[in-house]
Amino acid sequence: MRLSTTIPSVPIERTMDLGAVAAARNACSPRPPWAALFGKAFALTAQELPELRRVFLKWPWPHLYEYPASVAMFAIDRVYHGEPAVLPRMVKNPAACRIRDLAQMIRDAKEAPLEQIKDFRRVLAIAKLPGPLRRLLWWLAFSIGRQRGNYFGTFVVSTVSAFGAELIHPIAVAPMFLTYGMIGADQRCPVRLMFDHRVVDGVPVARALVRLEAILNTTIIEELRTMVAAAAPIPAAGMEPASYLAKLPAKENSPP
Repeated sequence: MRLSTTIPSVPIERTMDLGAVAAARNACSPRPPWAALFGKAFALTAQELPELRRVFLKWPWPHLYEYPASVAMFAIDRVYHGEPAVLPRMVKNPAACRIRDLAQMIRDAKEAPLEQIKDFRRVLAIAKLPGPLRRLLWWLAFSIGRQRGNYFGTFVVSTVSAFGAELIHPIAVAPMFLTYGMIGADQRCPVRLMFDHRVVDGVPVARALVRLEAILNTTIIEELRTMVAAAAPIPAAGMEPASYLAKLPAKENSPP
């Protein structure tokens, strides 16, 4: 949080039509978490828009550093020694991951013992160090371009929409922070992105959100439908696969 306060972040929001994405997600069993869908879609967007893979570094002189691929930090809500804690689950190049695999990583991070998750062990070990040493280690990771992505990611995905709430202006050490709210009765969802204004201006970020919505409604839907088709039983004789899938019951939509 000390490092986060040094980043001049600016929020931008776009209301997206995600009805078709929700329907495709509901047809999956088990349903992948929305964080997996947004994480992959944002990484695919960043493949096309390199400014979403850049960070601003002050040391040894002020400059921008661009990563060849995104690194996602998923904020995971856990309990540590009886106290609530938010721990980071890092995923390198989520654009190259299958949604099924991303979903399993997130489920494991939520359910597996803390000591089994490498990212959790590392952050908890650093948290136990004396303050001056801990802050020095975090500063080094924050200030060295090649290491910063490994420790803090190029973007964060986090939400509290399952509780009917929204994050308004969260801060993070990553230059991009993606969050989203509940899908309304009109199948529209507010999607908010906090960005480091030293790295990029508002207009390119607004265009990025437009592209993010397009990817969610094309590439992500196609992969979800492929997951459903792969998991579906063999159709009865005389029934075409497409018509069979159309007869699959849809599950009731639920909070992300």
